Amino acid sequence: MRKLLLASAAAILCATGLQAEVKVGMITTLSGGGAGLGIDVRDGFMLAIAQSGRDDIEVVIEDDQRKPDVAVQLADKMIQAEKVDVMTGIIWSNLAMAVVPSATAQGKFYLSPNAGPSALAGKGCHENYFNVAWQNDNLHEAAGAYANTASYKNSFILAPNYPAGKDALTGYKRMYEGGLAGEIFTELGQTDYAAEIAQIRASGADSVFFFLPGGMGISFLKQYADSGIDLPVVGPAFSFDQGILQAVGEAAMGVVNTSQWNKDLDNPTNAAFVETFQAEYGRLPSLYASQGFDTANLLISALEVAEPGDKAAFRTALKAANFDSTRGAFAFGDNHHPVQNIYAREVVKEGDVFTNKIIGVALENHADAYAGDCAF
Repeated sequence: MRKLLLASAAAILCATGLQAEVKVGMITTLSGGGAGLGIDVRDGFMLAIAQSGRDDIEVVIEDDQRKPDVAVQLADKMIQAEKVDVMTGIIWSNLAMAVVPSATAQGKFYLSPNAGPSALAGKGCHENYFNVAWQNDNLHEAAGAYANTASYKNSFILAPNYPAGKDALTGYKRMYEGGLAGEIFTELGQTDYAAEIAQIRASGADSVFFFLPGGMGISFLKQYADSGIDLPVVGPAFSFDQGILQAVGEAAMGVVNTSQWNKDLDNPTNAAFVETFQAEYGRLPSLYASQGFDTANLLISALEVAEPGDKAAFRTALKAANFDSTRGAFAFGDNHHPVQNIYAREVVKEGDVFTNKIIGVALENHADAYAGDCAF
């Protein structure tokens, strides 16, 4: 397979002198501790654009450095100077809250391939905002549901102190039926968890739930494994996804985590995606890569029907979600967030590679808890 040019259609259009009909502004994290997440979203998105064969889509890609002020500056540049039609790419919920409301208020469409803060799902929803991944609470709700089936009665729970972290613990508690041995909000970007692990040890917990995406999860899991504490751990996919597992290693083996996607989901689109992504980039795709791929294919499906300039028609085409998702069946709820299965996965080792396998459905056809508060 030929190698993709990340400039994609932009390079082709420049060389031919043609003008792109649709310009997409992607702001994502490409440097620092969270770079792997943004790189996977970007690569999945660009793979779908390349496979579509369309030469009328230009993608402008910028690195937000995981800084809200940088994200805001980039969004202003894309809207005012680049004149983008559609925006996408943001990984982190605090950056999404800094960018999305302003972008949609200026008439831009925003397709989220990751961050799904509760504030944008309920009263703060907008008709031009579509989340292609999940609402933040969802995977944590599934973890709480799994904890019930595993008969956990006294969980110790922790997450970073930012919007997605707060949604995480809210989601877990919404479904979890047991008691809490402790509840902690850690610092965003924290790498030393000695104090938190000491509290877990002294808490009398029978299980641990945590949401610590990216490098935070790697640090916690390694330190937790070294601590000798022998309590089962459950969490969302964000700390057990493909790009992270190799860094965590043996410390993650056997841990159950929750996700709306996995590489072994049995549908033709997913099988082809896993094969072509690995051939193109030399690595297995992650949850984030699948979300970037689905986001681009949603966009492409809508462009088959209408242009972003015809806002009502384009919005209707996005809501129809007439594309083949890596997840199989895909549909939006009334607040433009997915209604979907969320699976329990177990960390396993295939040869020398740490990965996940699906062990069951944690929540079936699950919608978020905030849709009833959304009124476009």
